[in-house]
Amino acid sequence: MKYDAKAKAMWLIFRKSFEENLTTIFGIQPQAAKEISRKAKKQYREILEPVPEFEKKDRFKVNLIGCVMLGAYVLNMPERPTVEALTEYYERAMMIPMMKWFCRQSGKRKFTDADMEGMRQTEKLRAGDRNPYSWNMDLYEYEDGSGYEARFTQCGICKMMKDLGLYDLTPAMCHLDYVMSEAGGASNFAREYTIASGGPYCDCGYKKK
Repeated sequence: MKYDAKAKAMWLIFRKSFEENLTTIFGIQPQAAKEISRKAKKQYREILEPVPEFEKKDRFKVNLIGCVMLGAYVLNMPERPTVEALTEYYERAMMIPMMKWFCRQSGKRKFTDADMEGMRQTEKLRAGDRNPYSWNMDLYEYEDGSGYEARFTQCGICKMMKDLGLYDLTPAMCHLDYVMSEAGGASNFAREYTIASGGPYCDCGYKKK
């Protein structure tokens, strides 16, 4: 994958919060946190390089890039974090004011005709059949019109975290689905399974508030 505008933007937007929360959550001294950032940036680019390019219509590229950024930081931490600590770290690192604004804007479009059509197109694309770092999704629209379930049978984050030797920490990323849904303000999020926790799929249920 090219180190393109999306990859550059992810680093520029979130680097500060990823770095500062090394101190907030893990007690790492600021100077040491800066050094971790320096090493992580190099590894971030190295991890992205062999990843196949995502198709233009594939909406999940940014999800994979975010996973790589987290992985690069974890690989340069002085100690391997627990899932619990990494869950808090990732939430704090990601939910900066810009991200909260993005979630609110997405919430305004949730369940609109355009949103639902986009979900149907994503289901048809099945990009994971051609790219192991992408996703396959089945869409189940609730019969009563109250929302939908996006059921993922392939997860690019799981593949990447396995590659990085961090698969046991993947649930720290799954938790963000709840946080982003709440920040969007339009839906209640519910889930029974995740692939990362040994489930048959990841079910992401969104019900209108």
